[in-house]
Amino acid sequence: MSVLTVYEAGSRPSQRANPDYFTGTVWQDPVIQAPAPASLRALRVTFEPGARTNWHTHPFGQTLQVLDGAGFIHVWGQEKLSILPGDVIWIPPDVKHWHGAGPNTSLVHLAMQEERDGRTVDWMEPVEEGTYAGGIEARR
Repeated sequence: MSVLTVYEAGSRPSQRANPDYFTGTVWQDPVIQAPAPASLRALRVTFEPGARTNWHTHPFGQTLQVLDGAGFIHVWGQEKLSILPGDVIWIPPDVKHWHGAGPNTSLVHLAMQEERDGRTVDWMEPVEEGTYAGGIEARR
């Protein structure tokens, strides 16, 4: 009996993200879908300039680690924030938010979330252009 699984580089191809839930071109590379009873799901997500998620929530929350590029995270009712490589963002359960690349930069992040009742995300409406282009809170 094997106690581990090794996925060889390139053995799981990149997939174009579902355009029903994203604006622009977004690519997803699977990292892990841990077997039960574990529920961790992780993806490496690459956003081309201007690309972003729809508004959405996660039943157990989500952690993002920015790997490359520059972009935004925006929680409903709060100011939009810029994000850069090395940033780690925790979004609590059921908090409405979106994230994506800047208008002239790509963004790559690791997205980690847990599955509940067969789902990791609840998708909502697209982000309006005015919201996407709106002001950015200064970084500390």
